[in-house]
Amino acid sequence: MPWKLKSARKSAAIEAASETLQKTVSDIILDVEKRGDAALRDYSIKFDGLDRKSYRLDKAEIQSCLDGLSAQERHDIEFASEQVRVFAEHQLATMLPLEVETRPGVVLGHKHLPIGNVGCYVPGGKYPLLASAHMSVLTAKVAGCDRVITCAPPFQGVPAQYIVAAQAIDGADEIYVMGGVQGIAAMAVGTETIDPVDMLVGPGNAFVAEAKRQLFGRVGIDLFAGPTETLVIADETVDGEMCATDLLGQAEHGYNSPCVMITDSEALGRDTLAEIERLLKILPTAEIASASWEDYGEIIVCESREEMLAEADRIASEHVQIMTDDDDYFVDNMKNYGALFIGPRTNVAYGDKVIGTNHTLPTNGAARYTGGLWVGKFLKTCTYQRVTTDEASAEIGSYGSRLCMLEGFVGHGEQANIRVRRYGGVNVPYAGAAPVRG
Repeated sequence: MPWKLKSARKSAAIEAASETLQKTVSDIILDVEKRGDAALRDYSIKFDGLDRKSYRLDKAEIQSCLDGLSAQERHDIEFASEQVRVFAEHQLATMLPLEVETRPGVVLGHKHLPIGNVGCYVPGGKYPLLASAHMSVLTAKVAGCDRVITCAPPFQGVPAQYIVAAQAIDGADEIYVMGGVQGIAAMAVGTETIDPVDMLVGPGNAFVAEAKRQLFGRVGIDLFAGPTETLVIADETVDGEMCATDLLGQAEHGYNSPCVMITDSEALGRDTLAEIERLLKILPTAEIASASWEDYGEIIVCESREEMLAEADRIASEHVQIMTDDDDYFVDNMKNYGALFIGPRTNVAYGDKVIGTNHTLPTNGAARYTGGLWVGKFLKTCTYQRVTTDEASAEIGSYGSRLCMLEGFVGHGEQANIRVRRYGGVNVPYAGAAPVRG
């Protein structure tokens, strides 16, 4: 039976937003809808400390951010962008249109149609998360979306240079320097100067997540994302330093980022605990990482890899780092996860920043029923039907008519009957039992 060498002090489950947070978010959305650009300016001054006539960056401002990059910085951003592009293009290539003749004269099919207008939120209040631009803007562009706009908060009082540069390199059509609920609301409901979008994507804090929740239905969203999570599955083929590094590397995201280790080795668990204590004395982000580890960190010791697998599927973590003597056992059998990082040569940071897979992933157990953001999220799979022969129309119509009458849908039934009469030569009565005309 699994037991905990180190337990979390708090539940990792994301609680429903408080009534106060819900009302705050709702009030901002309604105010943006009512007052438009004037409301955006008021909230940007209040929350971001940024007063501008327009919060859309012009070409000169965008170019200035690009020009301010060193050659190495630009090369590195472009390298990461290219990795995301290549993988998204390969994903897109798997999404083929379909057309099949299911019965003689009955042709069914589907097409993948890109969403027209997409709004991408790129968080950047604490850290300038330029990688999030690649994950949303670039993936939407690969999908073929016509208009992709972005909102990101300022960083230290000015437009976040690295985020802006990444957005520009990725092909954003409009770049706005706005954070929080007002940025989400502006993209969703529109203002005098911002046309509304059809879909919102991108991670953010609790206010951003609540804004997306309230606006869902009015616009589409990618998923409800909470604080980042990491799960390390490890045995004695690796050491405590490796495990501790991978746990704390994600714990620095925020004070409430769950970081869990599952192992079949108590010795490795204790070694990891010791290494975490050592690393927290030298890690520059230790203040945040230590709070996350103390409150949400766990080490679970299991008796077998089967038990480890069951625990991993129960947790359904956003990120899962696997470092064992049989990684493929977990790869082949795990069902609930956002993304896997297989073997000690890879890690979650690679996925977060550069390797090419998307880092916007399900949290809070949502991996039980959904995957993360990918090129397919920006596409609508729309079906069509074509009946090419009189015989097929009459055959389908006869079945359809009888099934409609079982449900009491007389008008539906007559849609079928008129075709049976015209294309099948069968004088079926009107679905409402009235005499057939003619």
